[in-house]
Amino acid sequence: MRLMIFRHAKAERGAPGTRDRDRPLAARGLKDAPRMGAFMAQHKLVPRHALVSPARRTRETWDGLAATLPGPIPVFYEDRLYDATPETIVAVIKETSKAVRTLIVVGHNPGLHETARLLIASGDVEARERLNEGLPTSGLAVIDFAGNDWAKIHPSSGRLEQFVTPRLLKAATD
Repeated sequence: MRLMIFRHAKAERGAPGTRDRDRPLAARGLKDAPRMGAFMAQHKLVPRHALVSPARRTRETWDGLAATLPGPIPVFYEDRLYDATPETIVAVIKETSKAVRTLIVVGHNPGLHETARLLIASGDVEARERLNEGLPTSGLAVIDFAGNDWAKIHPSSGRLEQFVTPRLLKAATD
């Protein structure tokens, strides 16, 4: 099974009186999400199911990603992913059907970063060190698990296959 953890793209700062959930993507975020989606499509990192926080910035991030991926990909907006703890995020993932072999979760820090660190036991050392430093906006962590039952994932049971950020993509093309 493959889990892709994707932090929402760069968002605008909240205007006075605006709810955090209503913050839109910034210009950079509107560029980064489809750029990362194109990378995912090119490298065959295509989810078969998406769990997305209902916040505006995560919805806009998903829209940017999905526009560049071969689809359609079923998407479920999950309220529990907004401002979620790693325990909540893992609980939501565990509810995923066994039929889904590749899942993406689009959400927020610090929960997503902590979830990735919680689940990863092995993988490329350099990528793990970079991920330990942080999960930036539009950051993608690809984690593989043995087995075929999401309900059985647990701490330190995954292998980090890739960790990609817009900055790394930019550096690779410069």
